[in-house]
Amino acid sequence: MFDRSHRALYAAFDRFPSRKGAAIHIDRFARTLFDHFGGGALCVLGGETLPLHQVEDNIEILRFALDVPNFLQRALAYGRWLGSIVDRCATLELCHFRDPWSGVPIIARPRRFATVYEVNALPSIELPSLFPALGPRTLEKVRKMELDCCAAADLIITPSHTTASMLASLNVDRAKIEVIPNGADLDVPAPKPIDAPESYILYFGAAQSWQGIDVLLRAFARLADFETLRLVICASRESKVWRPYERLAAKLGVAERIVWKYALTEPELGPWRQHALISLAPLTDSPRNVVQGCAPLKILESMASGCAVVASNVPPVRELIRDRENGWLVHPGRPAELARAMRILLEQPRLARQLGDNARRTIAENFTWDRSTAALRAAYERLMSKGVTANERIEGLPVARR
Repeated sequence: MFDRSHRALYAAFDRFPSRKGAAIHIDRFARTLFDHFGGGALCVLGGETLPLHQVEDNIEILRFALDVPNFLQRALAYGRWLGSIVDRCATLELCHFRDPWSGVPIIARPRRFATVYEVNALPSIELPSLFPALGPRTLEKVRKMELDCCAAADLIITPSHTTASMLASLNVDRAKIEVIPNGADLDVPAPKPIDAPESYILYFGAAQSWQGIDVLLRAFARLADFETLRLVICASRESKVWRPYERLAAKLGVAERIVWKYALTEPELGPWRQHALISLAPLTDSPRNVVQGCAPLKILESMASGCAVVASNVPPVRELIRDRENGWLVHPGRPAELARAMRILLEQPRLARQLGDNARRTIAENFTWDRSTAALRAAYERLMSKGVTANERIEGLPVARR
């Protein structure tokens, strides 16, 4: 039975839990919200064996699991489901949402509660990479949903200054935007995994085109003279989306030198990071990374493990890494340059250790989850001290200009 007395709600059109960075972020920020309000409702996507309804202490988890193959139709169906939950919960004081699919049904309700729009990504920018057949008119509608959410939200938070600047360029009220970086926990030293290669470099995360995994494979092929070196790929989940990369690896002649791991838990993944010679984040020069911005947890978590990171020199990465001080930056999309950077660090292990030590210090001083969640709590306190927003509907609200 759904509890109708919640004071806080966190909504995300993402599967939870999972090994994706989004799920890690949801866990940290949702728990911060619920700690502040003494509990609440977490509305997310389900699937597989996840229960539709789950209660953990004072947190009620509600999962949408309707099998709708079309992405946009599924997002709209999720929105209707979420709207019905909001309608049944008359005691809400704050709703925090991560995407326009969650935001539109929330801001369309009578404004008896405050709203926080957490902009980690904009579907109008990311969807063309995932669904190339989407037409301009559809993307315009999605952009309008995003801007409606920005106009209606009482507070907008984002983990990247690059994203904040992009929102400001869309005439979103800059005074409402607050940058709260992602975080990481400093790893506790752990023994090397028993099945780990003698020496290896590491990629972990998802398989979207903007991750630059094809560039990584081509760079790795240039390191054939390191005969014992292996590339470990820890995929967020096992999926057919990895098959093109498996075929490319075979074509490049490196398939036998790649170790695949799938859906490792954080306790399982941590030792792989700690004992890697290098962690890779070869992000592409794409609108998703350069214009929209991002805050890759793979970079933060690798730095927190004390592992030397080689990453693409794009604006959001420069918010985390100072080139050749606490990491190594390369131009995106250049396998030869990526291979050369890895070669230097493989041949100079002392330099790699120094970069890793400096990276870990950077996390300790600037990017822990404790710092991020403290900033979020302070933002909630400032917002709630202003009082609940007026009883308005989205039809009467101004929309940010493009």
